[in-house]
Amino acid sequence: MDTLTPTPRSHHGQRNRAASAGAALALSACLASGTGALAADLMEPQRPPTFVALDQNLWVVTVTANIQATPRYPGSDDYTAIGYPSISISKVGDPVRFSSPDDGISFSFYDSSKVHVGVTARYVPGRYYGDDRRNLFGLRDAQYAIEPGVFLEYYPVEWLRTRAELRHGVFGHHGFVGSLGADVIQPFDRWQVSIGPRFNFGDESFAKRYFGVQPFESALNGGLRPFKPDNYITVGALGALTYTFNETWAVTGYVGYNRIVGSSSNSPLVAGRYGTPNQYTFGMKVNYSFVTKPWF
Repeated sequence: MDTLTPTPRSHHGQRNRAASAGAALALSACLASGTGALAADLMEPQRPPTFVALDQNLWVVTVTANIQATPRYPGSDDYTAIGYPSISISKVGDPVRFSSPDDGISFSFYDSSKVHVGVTARYVPGRYYGDDRRNLFGLRDAQYAIEPGVFLEYYPVEWLRTRAELRHGVFGHHGFVGSLGADVIQPFDRWQVSIGPRFNFGDESFAKRYFGVQPFESALNGGLRPFKPDNYITVGALGALTYTFNETWAVTGYVGYNRIVGSSSNSPLVAGRYGTPNQYTFGMKVNYSFVTKPWF
């Protein structure tokens, strides 16, 4: 009887297939590694240039020139241009803190990776007869105000800043006011984009000062009805675009929108031909930074 003997497999073919499989795996691993590295590079934002930490005892002083177009007085539909300086100080090597164009002048006394707490102050432009002689005739001037207070910032993630302020007016008004906001922050090399919602509020004392009309003022004016607001509330948003030329110079352009709602929106200074609840702000600021020894 004939017997069938199985033909042995070629060891040379097995080695070829093993080598091919090994090469394919190696190529796949290289491609995967390269793709992952590329994705990581794309996801990691490039930071703008800043001063190198050569000496931790040195300061970085940033002087800012601000100019903006803003309503002539709260609730006005007429705009005026204002300019003002500001200054900030930090240590060389400290992380560059995000600052929105509508932040008050702030100094922190507690800082961590996610939380910043400190004091702040804002300037509120007044409302004067000379601003609009026809519509404001008979009304008392609402003097400018300084609003000192406190702030709290919290970063749930690196690219999202939330900020709350509570302030109290001096000079022009003596009410409590506050603001809540959030900013999505995304740097791209020398560019930085930020945008987020805003919520502002004020108590009855603030609202009456800037949006109220007394009976005798109404009689003198002849066109404004008496009005007593209960509160002041606005909702809106602000967006900004910053370009950093180098460690010394940076420029920011921004636009903000706030709509007056609630009691103050019914004021004759806001509704009708005397004003508008839609309040826009357009602005630009230029930063100049330099390194110096501590001044005290």
